[in-house]
Amino acid sequence: MRHTDFWTRMEEVLGDRTRSFSRLTVLTQLGGRTPLEALEEGVPPKQVWAAVHAFLELPKHLS
Repeated sequence: MRHTDFWTRMEEVLGDRTRSFSRLTVLTQLGGRTPLEALEEGVPPKQVWAAVHAFLELPKHLS
């Protein structure tokens, strides 16, 4: 998954809350980092998306 794909999925799910969620929501699956911090530190977008997907308890078809 590319970064652009990650952000597209985030916007599809969270809409205008995407940026604040990615900057403010700390996820244990990302080692206590926010999605944005994880991406900036080199965590693959697919792994970050999996953590967001689990945290938000999204339907399987959105994975």
